[in-house]
Amino acid sequence: MVFSFLTGIGGGAFSGYMPSTGYFFPKRMSGTALGTQAGIGNFGVSLIQLLGPWIVGFGLLGTALIEPQQTTEGIMRLHNIPLLFVPWTIVASILAFTMLKDVPIKANFRQQMDIFGNRNTWILTLIYLMTFGAFSGFAAQTALLINNTFGASSVFAETLDPATLPSGITYAFLGPLIGSAARVAWGPLCDRFGGAIWTLMSGIGMTAATTVAALQLRPTSPDSFPIFLGAMLTIFFFAGVGNASTFKQMPMIMPPRQAGGVIGWTAALAAFGPFIVGMGLAAVGGQPFFFGCMVFFTICTTLAWIFYARPHAPFPG
Repeated sequence: MVFSFLTGIGGGAFSGYMPSTGYFFPKRMSGTALGTQAGIGNFGVSLIQLLGPWIVGFGLLGTALIEPQQTTEGIMRLHNIPLLFVPWTIVASILAFTMLKDVPIKANFRQQMDIFGNRNTWILTLIYLMTFGAFSGFAAQTALLINNTFGASSVFAETLDPATLPSGITYAFLGPLIGSAARVAWGPLCDRFGGAIWTLMSGIGMTAATTVAALQLRPTSPDSFPIFLGAMLTIFFFAGVGNASTFKQMPMIMPPRQAGGVIGWTAALAAFGPFIVGMGLAAVGGQPFFFGCMVFFTICTTLAWIFYARPHAPFPG
């Protein structure tokens, strides 16, 4: 819990310094700058899910000197996962201390609060909750969802060999990897064509893919798994596109001082994605929750069309 609290502070710092990136680049490059920075940061989710299951079997960084955690299946050095990042955290701290610069715009607390009087703040918050909230939330829950629906914890394990069923840990890293890569790749495209059209396309793609995924969540056989996996990876792809496009829109639509605050606010709110998705799946189950997401994504896509993407939209960007 202490570790989670400290990483939450780190996440808040991330939300705080993301706006700084926009101040050091012209608006025509803001999509590329923000997409690259955030996309590489998001890649950490995929990296942990890929390396985590592998490095627990090694005496990494001298961890053989630490008492290993014993399980019924043997030794599991679970402490390797956070220890892997200790050297890089130290390097990052040194770089931050020596190289980060203050932004050229100052605002007191009262001035920063005026973002909540701009309706674009609330619209973009909903849209970013759709894109990054879904990205982070599904990244945290996809492996468990696969295991419970198609894998060793599903009803199919009662009649079939669990070893022949899909394992969530095998596929967990793919979605965050695709979403992070899409965010980096679509930054320049958002600079080229504008963010609004890509936000609209992201919403349409996420809504369609979520519908397909929902229809596979009460399977009659494990043969439905490839369709479900494909739909989930499609959700991650379009979420990555939307993550890039919404961050491109914010500096274009909002005044410079407000743009920074809105980027930080939306990033912080969307970080509740893992909590929302986890609670939603636990409360109502997989298929009802996915259909609920479909409705929410449809609303957000409609807002993107009305306010930003349609011809003569009031806030194109």
